[in-house]
Formats: sequence, C-alpha cells, structure tokens
Amino acid sequence: MSHYHTDYVQQIRDRGYRMTPQRQIVLDTVCEHGGHATASQIYESVNAQQPAINRATVYRILDFFCELQLVAKAEIGGQTVFEVMGDSPHHHLICRQCDHVMSLPDYHFTELAKHLLAEHGFEADLSHMAITGICAACRQTPEKNKDSPD
Repeated sequence: MSHYHTDYVQQIRDRGYRMTPQRQIVLDTVCEHGGHATASQIYESVNAQQPAINRATVYRILDFFCELQLVAKAEIGGQTVFEVMGDSPHHHLICRQCDHVMSLPDYHFTELAKHLLAEHGFEADLSHMAITGICAACRQTPEKNKDSPD
C-alpha cells in the first residue's frame, strides 16, 4: 500500500524491518488523519479499529516511524503532533498568538544546510521543522485589542 505517493511499506522492508499488522494500522491511521494528529488521537482511531492494540504499542510504533523518518513529530499549539513525511520535506510556520499553521517548502533551508556544513562541518537534519512566530494577521492587530476584555 502506498501513502502520499510514497511506498512506506517497501521502505520499511528495504531497511530490513517487517511490516506488521499493527504497524500497518498505525501508518494508515496517521495518513488518514492527514497530519498534525496527536499520539492520543492516533491511538483512539487505532483502538476503534483494533481494540487489542494498546496505547504503548501505538506510541512505540510512532517512535519507530519517526526514527525511520517516515513520520515527523513536531510541537504545534503546545501539543506534540505527528504526520507522514510525504514525498519531500516541508516545514511549518506556527503563529504563537492564533496557532495558525502554514506549510513552508523545503527549498527555503537549502542554503542554510549548505552553510552549516561548509562553515561548521555540521550536517543538519532539516527534514521537518516547526518555526514559531507571529503571523501577518496577528502582527497587524493592535496589541491593546488582543488583551482587551471588551
């Protein structure tokens, strides 16, 4: 089965691991959520389909997928969320005030990765980043209106 045009099952097998039924259900569930699902949300969906799979198993499988870089983990809105990596890396801009999340293509970080390697000998893993800040809409809102009780 292929997810987001990437055959994750084959990638797992190519790395010498088995694709167990439990791993398949968790992978399918992460894909069905379409991104930014918490481990608890993923567990609840898995549990509805297969009650025999416990929470610890789901969490271990999510960690396993993250280690293989098939699933990305990020802090968004004060929660740890998971999503499939997809065909190419992408990143998120997260507004600290309204929690709006915007996707950012990977090409923005190509030069940064080259710089870190050339000048510092550091090979950065920039496969999935979450950058917090203030979005354009919130920046245009006067500060006094944000905290005003009226």
